[in-house]
Amino acid sequence: MIYDIRHVTRYAYEQRVATAKLALRLTPSDGGGQHRLGHALSVRPAPRQSIVERDFFGNDVTVVLIDTALTELRIEATARVEVQRPVGLLAGASPAWQAVAERALSVTTLDARSPVHFLYPSPRIALFEDITAYAVASFAGGCPIVDGARDLARRIRRDFAYNPSSTAVSTPLEEAFAQRSGVCQDFAHIMIAALRGLGLPAAYVSGYIRTIPPPGAQRLAGADASHAWVAVWCGPEIGWFGIDPTNAIDVGNDHIVLATGRDFSDVSPIYGVFLGSGAQALDVAVDVVPVEQGGIGDDRV
Repeated sequence: MIYDIRHVTRYAYEQRVATAKLALRLTPSDGGGQHRLGHALSVRPAPRQSIVERDFFGNDVTVVLIDTALTELRIEATARVEVQRPVGLLAGASPAWQAVAERALSVTTLDARSPVHFLYPSPRIALFEDITAYAVASFAGGCPIVDGARDLARRIRRDFAYNPSSTAVSTPLEEAFAQRSGVCQDFAHIMIAALRGLGLPAAYVSGYIRTIPPPGAQRLAGADASHAWVAVWCGPEIGWFGIDPTNAIDVGNDHIVLATGRDFSDVSPIYGVFLGSGAQALDVAVDVVPVEQGGIGDDRV
């Protein structure tokens, strides 16, 4: 499947902003069943300096410095990505979760994909007894790790309400867990905390998911959204396996990866510092469109 992606972010400032320095993680990754065919990034006003780097976890980061006074900022990322992931594992086709937990503790490599980085608390994910206890019900006995992770995702989907107004980006995961509501970021953080509490390495993945309108309904421009899910390490033979707790499904060809890290703080699509005062308004529009239905040049945003 080939997708055209457009992600437009607009900021409007109450008072004039003098300067801004931003780190943009808006470049789809290349690898893991995903091939980036093209990518472009536009920032207005034009930055004085733009540098493309790669962070520790291998994510592409564009660092821009804007020294033009502004009251509006527009960031547009477009990409064409081909996604062809293998069919998910059959039930029972992964090692027992206890064996994976033991194996993770014996890993000595420290490269970017090493499970060691994803075993312990991270800036936005602490370990809590209540969340670990919640996970136990999905990992009884010698349960295969993928089967247990799928069951955990299904339970999160069942027990937690999707409610964008119930949390913010800064909401602690324990608060989202206690109120049993949130958005994809919260559900991914909760699932990661649950897995790490059992000694299982789990990573946070940011990206997009293709949305399909109900039968008879027309797809709305800009109606897609950024998404987040989980990758759980299943031992060296299988490696990292993606599961989407918001939808209780395996990560497949409808998921497009932007970046991978320990939690949201490692993969925020737009992060930076503005020199100015006053309130700001934010508007985001995302389109994920199969190529046969249209191209990046279509006037959809």
